[in-house]
Amino acid sequence: MKKNITRVGVALVVLFGGIQLYSPERTNPPVDPSNTLYALIPVPQEVRTVLERSCFDCHSHETRWPWYSAFAPARWIVVSDVEEGREHLNFSEFRKYKSLRAIAKADMICEQLQNGTMPLPAYLSLHPGAQVSPQERDLICDWVESIRDTLFSLE
Repeated sequence: MKKNITRVGVALVVLFGGIQLYSPERTNPPVDPSNTLYALIPVPQEVRTVLERSCFDCHSHETRWPWYSAFAPARWIVVSDVEEGREHLNFSEFRKYKSLRAIAKADMICEQLQNGTMPLPAYLSLHPGAQVSPQERDLICDWVESIRDTLFSLE
């Protein structure tokens, strides 16, 4: 019995070590300040604080990679989530969106905050400080409404 437990333990260590060999890259591409949301439209400091705290880890090139993202299989999940988040909305590349797409992205921010789908519940379980309060949600949604005309005039 003791030998079986030892063998299982050794097998698990070897397996854990083996899966570390496949490690997708945790990347933060360079940020061109002229392409960011901040270069495009005015963002009040209160809004900026909420976006950076609650959104930037998955929706910008300024991801703060948590310690557990250094190890598989957590690394696979985190890297995949960040890549998917950047595909949907990237504050570091916001200037590249055409006007109607930029408006849709801004509206999506408000909509997803209102229906509670963002930040992701799994993310919040590990990062409770990223929770967006109802007051912060309203602040963001009011800001989104205030920038629509500016976004509409882009090209």
